[in-house]
Amino acid sequence: MGRNTRKRRSPLAVRAIAASAALAVAGGGLVWANFYASAGESKSRPNATLASAQVATIACPDVGQKLTNVPRKARAGVAKELALLDRQITEAYKRLADTRQAQAGDANFVNNAILGPLKSKRTATIDRIGINIRRVGGQAPQGMAQLAACQGKGDQAQTNAGGGQGQNQGGQNNGGQGQNQGGQNNGGQGQNQGGQGQNQGGQGQNQGNNGGQVANGPVAADFQDITQVQPNGGPKGVNGNGFAANGGGGSRGSFTTSCGTNGNDNHNSDNIIVAPGVDNGAQHTHDYVGNQNNNAFTSDQQFLQANTSCQNPGDKSSYYWPVLRLQDGTQEFDANDLGGGAEGNVGKILQAKEAQLKFVGNKKSKVVAMPQALRIITGDAKAFTNGLKNANTNWSCTGFEDRQLTDKYPICPPGSSVVRTSFFQSCWDGQNIDSANHRTHVAFVQQDGSCANGFQAIPQLQARLVYDVPAPQIQNGQVVKPFAVDGFPDQLHKAITDHNDFINFFDQNTMNKMVQCINSGKNCK
Repeated sequence: MGRNTRKRRSPLAVRAIAASAALAVAGGGLVWANFYASAGESKSRPNATLASAQVATIACPDVGQKLTNVPRKARAGVAKELALLDRQITEAYKRLADTRQAQAGDANFVNNAILGPLKSKRTATIDRIGINIRRVGGQAPQGMAQLAACQGKGDQAQTNAGGGQGQNQGGQNNGGQGQNQGGQNNGGQGQNQGGQGQNQGGQGQNQGNNGGQVANGPVAADFQDITQVQPNGGPKGVNGNGFAANGGGGSRGSFTTSCGTNGNDNHNSDNIIVAPGVDNGAQHTHDYVGNQNNNAFTSDQQFLQANTSCQNPGDKSSYYWPVLRLQDGTQEFDANDLGGGAEGNVGKILQAKEAQLKFVGNKKSKVVAMPQALRIITGDAKAFTNGLKNANTNWSCTGFEDRQLTDKYPICPPGSSVVRTSFFQSCWDGQNIDSANHRTHVAFVQQDGSCANGFQAIPQLQARLVYDVPAPQIQNGQVVKPFAVDGFPDQLHKAITDHNDFINFFDQNTMNKMVQCINSGKNCK
């Protein structure tokens, strides 16, 4: 089977592909800026960045997460407007990257030429979201207009790597990501760059263009030597997101499904859960295993009729996640496409050598069957700007999986492989297969393993992906040939943005077998 891609291009495509040099390799002006404003200007202009702050990207309120009650008849129209908000941020981020010289000469440039126009566009789009909701008798949330304003955001990892320049004084709402959590101190990586490549008149790439890596991350301080991390108990996600549901008592069994590692090269940059009916709704490329007909326009009936890569023909579920790339200069099939090189996702797509998909039980109770077409997303593709509320990441290395990183990529020793682990939500509201913000119909177990608020325990999907990838080298405070997950351009390829998606299309007999195995304590395949 070929790649699950479409050749259609949205109106943004022509502009984005033409601009891809600014986001991809070699040449182009995507460098970090030092943006100056006087204290007086900062007080008089709420969005003005404070003195010596470093504006690395643009942070906007996530409108979609505020929409918890959208009538079903309005959801298609709302999804298209939400995707437009994402594209507006991408366009503004590109302008931020392309205008570093102008920013250096005008303290108000970012606010006047980038954030101001962006707010106007977002205001109109948010208004249309409200119209879509009210048109079918719904009620738009109060205060939506306040979500239009965005701000410049610094990158503490880049600041730490920049020899002390631009100490991010602007209160840029980093949400804790990239803050050397847990006292790890990055193993001394990414230090003493001495400002090399920092805003040199808009010339050159901050990352030095080593081996084809992009300028919108990752940076040296986004990596951590796993051998320098203290054991911390294995995967558990962020802020209680992603606790393992299984354990003593309750339902102790498991059900493993084998669906391959996407040897079919089944890729696209859609996301049918978050952006149904929107071409390139993810703005990054996904790997797909299981169901072979997942794109933005696939109906539930088409899912049921599709082929599957799973060994068990009763599993036509769709499992998908952002690809992991090695930024080595490889020109992939999507090098000039939206979702790929045109939006800063470049380099060799790495196929996992293992993709383990296991469903487990609940510490406190038996599990019930998942409904057909249940949709679950875990993690947050925008966690760098959104904060940690929905983040759910675990990065490690084989042989060291009692040591987990959440906001750093691991540097593994020789003979060890990179591991990405996701423990999904496993409490269900008992009624809905999706929700307006794609979150509230499911929840994580509490720390004791129980489900709160009357939710029912369902089998917990635990996805473990293993990759053979060369360990990046840190040279003179810069990372050479890094690997990174695909993401929205403004998320700077941060490890904290990793995420995973699942749509249940087990047939009823196979689902019943799964529940029986889990509840009876058996380990089944």
